[in-house]
Amino acid sequence: GKLVRIGVFYDGNYFAHVSNYYNYEHERNARLSISGLHDFIKHQVAEEENVESKYCQLIDSHYFRGRLNAYEVPDKGKLIADRIFDDILMNEGVTTHYFPIRSRDGRIEEKGVDIWLSLEAYETTLHKKFDVMVLIACDGDYVPLVRKLNAQGVRVMVLGWDFSYTDERTGRVRKTVTSVDLLREATYPVAMHQMIDNKVSNKEALINRLFIPKEKKMYNNNAAAGPIQKRSYDYNPDEVYQSTIHSLKNGYGFIYMPPNNLYFHWTGLEEGEFNELQEGEEVEFNIAQNERGQDIAINVKKHDPEGVEYEEEEYEDEFVE
Repeated sequence: GKLVRIGVFYDGNYFAHVSNYYNYEHERNARLSISGLHDFIKHQVAEEENVESKYCQLIDSHYFRGRLNAYEVPDKGKLIADRIFDDILMNEGVTTHYFPIRSRDGRIEEKGVDIWLSLEAYETTLHKKFDVMVLIACDGDYVPLVRKLNAQGVRVMVLGWDFSYTDERTGRVRKTVTSVDLLREATYPVAMHQMIDNKVSNKEALINRLFIPKEKKMYNNNAAAGPIQKRSYDYNPDEVYQSTIHSLKNGYGFIYMPPNNLYFHWTGLEEGEFNELQEGEEVEFNIAQNERGQDIAINVKKHDPEGVEYEEEEYEDEFVE
């Protein structure tokens, strides 16, 4: 049979956002696996192209994301986390493309990654003669890329996730929806959320490999912080408090605040990623009450004397149309 050549292109911010959802909000309670995703892609392309999976080969894969230079990163622990993820991508043969982003008036701006991804994807696909280009993205800005590749006879598979969850901090429903125009232009649109949740029997093993298995911990998760206590003191909701992280669990944690430790949820972070936090780290936060009258920490962020902020791109609302 004829070999089907596959190229994969990741919008890195989107991939991280989806992986966080499965780790913190979904019943799977685990991050997405790069190797598992590549395995799934090969089998999915084989099914769509009506060939045996052994004739589908992933020739090239590329990961694009904006990144601060090392001197501007407020938390040096993030540099280690970035390096660990770089190692994972490198071991899976993924080429990384980091777009330099800089601090402007204390805010971090990330512009132009989607344009760079589109140009590189178009050029690489033509140069390496991919039969199928796989795009892991949700933004309608990629529609011109798909149209250009279609005009060259290249089939495009789009892996998209639609999901929503309630932000425990604000009570607001947050949505991520793949652009309808992007799905319409793709040769092979794949609704990944349906694949994962429908638990199709003949794909169960492939779907399970999409997730990184959780490591078993050798300590009791529940013993460290104890139960969440009712309020004992009157805190000023407008005051910014400082303390250190007492303990971290899966998507939530406790901040040292006598007489009781303060609970916080990953949606209560004002900036950065939950998995970048470390026990003993200094943070600043406001104190509010949840619906049960318990004190919780909100607007949590790492204590940064220089006040440099990094704002993640949000994937909601703008992709609904």
